[in-house]
Amino acid sequence: MTAPCKIVVAGGRGQMGQAVIRALNADPAFIHIGNLGRPGSTGDDLISLAAALDEADVIIDFTTSKAATELSEACAASGRPALVIGATGFEPDQLGRISEAARRIAIVRSGNFSLGVNMLVGLVAQAARIFPRETWDIEISEAHHRRKVDAPSGTALMLGEAAAQGRGVSLAAVERRGRDGSFGERLLGEIGFSVMRGGGIVGEHSVTFAAAEEVVTLSHSALDRGMFARGALSAARWIAGRTSGEHDMQDVLSLKRS
Repeated sequence: MTAPCKIVVAGGRGQMGQAVIRALNADPAFIHIGNLGRPGSTGDDLISLAAALDEADVIIDFTTSKAATELSEACAASGRPALVIGATGFEPDQLGRISEAARRIAIVRSGNFSLGVNMLVGLVAQAARIFPRETWDIEISEAHHRRKVDAPSGTALMLGEAAAQGRGVSLAAVERRGRDGSFGERLLGEIGFSVMRGGGIVGEHSVTFAAAEEVVTLSHSALDRGMFARGALSAARWIAGRTSGEHDMQDVLSLKRS
């Protein structure tokens, strides 16, 4: 019988952390050995960073971009454990530091751990390849609860990257993250983003392909955070025991094009 995978949750007191812990406790393939908290926090549920690095097979992190980046470097310095990162809002230098850490440890980083969203990513890339940029505009819309601090969401950026990849361009070169005032005519090939924050919305994402005579919209609605938690556990199961490399949920779910 395979031994259960030992998991530490960074940010275990947050909403996503709590969802991960509930999923952990319901699955005998895992053992929850403790949480990593903010500096200075106390409680019986917390484990020290040194103990987490020594005892865990995988740390699951749904904290902040800053904390997740620093945790990846701590794991890399110790040579273990593997890391699943669900935090979003990373700056380019933080992503570079995580990629450097992945040279020594195995990391799965994703803006969304939902099977449905990751299927949507593939569909968006395919549609963007097929619909000519000269006649089809792309707009990405997302909505989340009032407590979410970064925008656009990590999932919206995943979808934007998929659309840009489908068109063979860099997202940074074509993205438009907001329109206000007299901004002029839409640029050819532009990929636009719009954001809503309010109430308790778990997550709504849509990608609209708009031509002069027809509109195609691909969308996903999150109804419960449990699906993200189960996806993160799938990533933890997949990454446990791997020695190095940076991966995403497309790797975990074998959805990448060969």
